[in-house]
Amino acid sequence: MKRFPLLTAFSSLLVTGFSQAPVRADYHRAVSFLFGNLVNRKVYNINPSFSWMEDSSAVAYTTMDSAGRKYLKADVKKQVVEPLFDQERLTKLLNDSLHRNTKTGDLLLGNLKLLNKNSIEFETGGKKFTLDLRTYSLEKIADNISNPLEEKSPDGKWIAFAKDYNLFVKSTSDGSVRQLSTGGFKNYEYGSWYGWGELIEGENGDRPPHLGVSWSPDSKWLQTYICDLRIAKKMYLLDWSVDTLYRARLLSYYRGSPGDTDMVYMTPVVFNIATGKETKMDALRNVNAASADWTKQSGQLIIEERPRGYQQINLYLYDCASGKQELLYHESSNTNIDNFRYFQTDDPSILLFTSEKDGWKQLYQLQLNNKTVSPVTNGQYYVNDLLRFDAKSKTLFFTASGRETGRNPYLQHAYSIHIDGKNLTLLTSEDLNHDVSISPDGKWLTDNMSSWNQPTRSVLRETKTGRVLVELTHADVRELEKMKLSYPEAFTSIGRDGSTTLYGAIWKPSNFDPSKKYPVIDQTYTGPHTFMFPRNFFSALGRSNQALAELGFIVIAVDGMGTANRSKAFHNVSYKNMGSNLLDHVLAIRDLGKRFTWIDTTRVGIFGHSAGGYDAGHAVLAFPDFYKVAVASSGDHDFRMEKDWWPEMYMGWPVDSSYNEVSNITMAKNLKGKLLIVHGGIDENVNPSATFKLAEALVKADKEFDMLILPSQHHGYSGKYNDYFTKRKWNYFVQHLLGATPIWDFSIQ
Repeated sequence: MKRFPLLTAFSSLLVTGFSQAPVRADYHRAVSFLFGNLVNRKVYNINPSFSWMEDSSAVAYTTMDSAGRKYLKADVKKQVVEPLFDQERLTKLLNDSLHRNTKTGDLLLGNLKLLNKNSIEFETGGKKFTLDLRTYSLEKIADNISNPLEEKSPDGKWIAFAKDYNLFVKSTSDGSVRQLSTGGFKNYEYGSWYGWGELIEGENGDRPPHLGVSWSPDSKWLQTYICDLRIAKKMYLLDWSVDTLYRARLLSYYRGSPGDTDMVYMTPVVFNIATGKETKMDALRNVNAASADWTKQSGQLIIEERPRGYQQINLYLYDCASGKQELLYHESSNTNIDNFRYFQTDDPSILLFTSEKDGWKQLYQLQLNNKTVSPVTNGQYYVNDLLRFDAKSKTLFFTASGRETGRNPYLQHAYSIHIDGKNLTLLTSEDLNHDVSISPDGKWLTDNMSSWNQPTRSVLRETKTGRVLVELTHADVRELEKMKLSYPEAFTSIGRDGSTTLYGAIWKPSNFDPSKKYPVIDQTYTGPHTFMFPRNFFSALGRSNQALAELGFIVIAVDGMGTANRSKAFHNVSYKNMGSNLLDHVLAIRDLGKRFTWIDTTRVGIFGHSAGGYDAGHAVLAFPDFYKVAVASSGDHDFRMEKDWWPEMYMGWPVDSSYNEVSNITMAKNLKGKLLIVHGGIDENVNPSATFKLAEALVKADKEFDMLILPSQHHGYSGKYNDYFTKRKWNYFVQHLLGATPIWDFSIQ
């Protein structure tokens, strides 16, 4: 009895000093903030897409509000927005044609294209149509869908196809067939390609049929590959998802792991259509298929070779007639080459490419006549993409991040520049993120500008100056405002080197009380090919982190050293060292705890999927005294069991001891906190074997853990399975991080 006052006092302290246990209203609010329950239900127009007319005179797009969907176009000369068509009239026309009863506001048109000022093309009801806007006459063209196992030549005279593992062409004029290859057989297959996720039923079942060929623009040559599976090994899955089967189906797929040599090999091949001559490029036979793209010169290919290990790039010019292969460009790195991409241009003498070779991802031009390379852009910023090159004016349009002083380095802007590096012009001046599309003639661009705390505003600009011509639409967030949503807050921290600024975001509950202390949950994905900062409004909502925060947590996302979209030196930190990627997260959370009294750094959780699943598992094993609770879904817990290319890109090749050192499986004995490992039973991307091996290691180490297998799910979880996983994830943190009794009987929808 004497303990009661102490218990009462302690309980009072818990209520006043810490975030309270969630009640049903908190769960209801959390559900309401899930991304799927927000977009096009309570918030609209946060990421509209645009379709340009071929002559650049107009751009079409779709908007939504509570009344439904509207189809609009912006006339660039008039600088006005108007209906794309009479929506009520078209809805009635389609209802009559397809025998349905769609409401005007519910009209859904896919793959919408403006063919010209009088005609549009779209798909609906599983069919493709063109509409004459003058007469409102419909023409169904869905029956003209091409056969994916045939490829017609540009001049229309030949159809390429594969049969009995060899390649053939058929004349469209008389139907005569010519056999191009004769050496193909099962597992040595001409005209095929290898899909690294293709599933085969049974041990000896057939692969799904493929055709992978590329006609030269003049139809005189055909480029393809020999898909060589003779020594390739498989991975396996058991599929329990068929309700009428009481024995699991065995599924297999060809997959090499890091360091393997018994893998699928691809050999480029070229055929002369006139003579039938076959030329195999045996020197380019590799597990990483050398890409081949036709130039505008007859019988010439640009070939990009990435030798295994991703520390070299070779660009060749290949002449089909002579068989001569000329090296155009070579690049090598002591770490990896991750951001190389080349672009052919309308000027046959110029090839453009992006590279990090000088410390930042920048644009370069390669003069093909003398093989000289010169920078187009130069500076301490990151070029994201080349949008367009105007051969006449020698002007490039591109997007980049981190150039504008004093701004968040993940915010993207659009620029133009002359190919000689002069006249760099910022086209999107607002301190926001800009997702743009450029017109075919390069004179106009659409711009979805937003940030993590600024809803999207979509405008039309001229590319000469960046001047805004007309507003196209804007995000409708009135319902969000009624829900008292507090947008994510950006923060900075200092990285492990003591000097590099890191960037992250914080999601707080909408009923946030600064007098309380909240547990922290780290949403993680430190895969070096990307970043987590929510630079636009779509990604700020898309993570559904606000939903989790509503249950009484502070949710954060931060990009530590070793991730993408910063300098090459920043990126290199994770090379052969991905296990250390979470160190900056620990430092950032500790820093936040010092700055904000409402952050409780004694209660830190973490969750992530795929590479983030590896992170979440790694967190409670590598930092067991810091991270207390983890939910690791579809994690690649040992990179030696992954697909070959991804670990070899970031952990190096050949495989060495670093793979063992960063493996979650070898660290199982370190577990102190609570760990839930989750996997889809038929995940052909990240095979569930790594999760099972981690479970086995945890059992051998006598560690208590939890495991959830979703037998019918692939790498991502869909429908009710994703809803179930969401509930399990939420409640795992409620129970083990918040220390409260979770609620189960609530609906995600």
